[in-house]
Amino acid sequence: MDPTVAAPGNPNDLNPYLQGLYAPVAREETVLQCDIQGELPRELWGAYVRNGPNPARAPQELHHWFDGDGMLHGVWFEDGRASYRSRYVRSSDFEADLAGGCGAGGVMLPAHRERGDKVYKDTANTDVLLHGGSLLALWYIGGTPVRVDARTLQTLRQETFGRRLPRHVSAHSKVDPLTGEFVFFDYALYEPWMSFGVVDRDNRLLHFDRVELPGPRLPHDMGLTENHLILHDLPVVMSEQGLKRGQWSIEQRRDQPTRFGVVPRRGPGSQVRWFETDPCYVYHVINAWEEGDEVVMQACRMVPNGMTPNRQYGPYAPMVAVLALHAVPWEWRMNLKTGALRQRQLDDRIGEFPVVNLDRTGRRTRYGYVMAIDTATDMQRFDGIHKYDFETGGCETWRYAKGWCGSEAAFAPRIGAVEEDDGWLTVFVTEAASGRSEVQVLDARDIARGPVATVQLPCRVPAGFHATWARGDQVRAAA
Repeated sequence: MDPTVAAPGNPNDLNPYLQGLYAPVAREETVLQCDIQGELPRELWGAYVRNGPNPARAPQELHHWFDGDGMLHGVWFEDGRASYRSRYVRSSDFEADLAGGCGAGGVMLPAHRERGDKVYKDTANTDVLLHGGSLLALWYIGGTPVRVDARTLQTLRQETFGRRLPRHVSAHSKVDPLTGEFVFFDYALYEPWMSFGVVDRDNRLLHFDRVELPGPRLPHDMGLTENHLILHDLPVVMSEQGLKRGQWSIEQRRDQPTRFGVVPRRGPGSQVRWFETDPCYVYHVINAWEEGDEVVMQACRMVPNGMTPNRQYGPYAPMVAVLALHAVPWEWRMNLKTGALRQRQLDDRIGEFPVVNLDRTGRRTRYGYVMAIDTATDMQRFDGIHKYDFETGGCETWRYAKGWCGSEAAFAPRIGAVEEDDGWLTVFVTEAASGRSEVQVLDARDIARGPVATVQLPCRVPAGFHATWARGDQVRAAA
């Protein structure tokens, strides 16, 4: 069945995240040689890959945008040429669903507590990163990582790190570019703890432990520095009703502070140092690093968007209101010697889904690239990119043409680059009216100039979630 077609009387007739820019595509695609406008730099070598939801079958029940089956869209760049592929992430739940049912549904349906610690369908649709020469597709609630070939996007296996993975892995885990270590975290929907672990470049689990909490928490991201993780204890939690009934029902506790927990990367969870600040929510970290006695974290901090649920969306009104991200760049400095925390707002431009040069993950970065949010709509749409210079406070912006919307970009370093911003930004962009999609390639040192080249795609790329850059030399090392 075509996943873009809903059955008559289907409640998803009112679901805007199954229509237009967000509608799933009907099939996987392969284009070995894409048409190029302009000239692709020959030093651009590697894969730009983005994850996102794409229901394989038309949903018949209440459906959250986050529920769709994971699909990777990737462009491989080499010698001034580009190829495109899209492939489903074949998680074990995806395969079970095709065979008749995995025994669990999405977050708008009752949780299947009898499945133990995986009470919703694990789609691996949220994040993607390069580790050990291939990709890991990750799920935001915490699931089994799926290892994927970085060139073909074919699923290789369900990743358990030699059967030593104690539980699950959440999206927005990190890879240390110097050590090659995969540093992950996880959380439990109904139990009062978070966990963290370290896997080396050869896929061996080196460390795993838990951090005890006052109650169940719903973090989304973490920070990574050279020696520490930064875990998030945020005042958005499961409601009492949700906990009792086993259903997805969240609430914001305005009297509960935000806490950031700094824990040694390979230390016991009992060594966590908590830093308390005013209540806020953080979806995505820009980067984190160490400066003397301080651990520094920059992130997009949510601020009120003033929206109230719009009744035209029926049962999806609360989902639409929550998905209208409204955040600004922020910085927290946590002093491990004195226990003091300092914070400051870095800018007032609204943006989210930040990215940096991944070769600088966990080390001080001067530049950050934040997707500009279209505040004229109540949908989650990116209409450009902000490039921040956090050293000078400057900001440069590239806006897409009217009617075009983007995905999360990725920074692609120039082969042999020394300077942090010496490279390109790659980004999927789609025209809302026609469904035409392309990849724009921007000079990261001058994004306001617009694309130096565009890769023309023969199919639409739906709006989705997170992306990564896989350096060509690192991918070939895994072959």
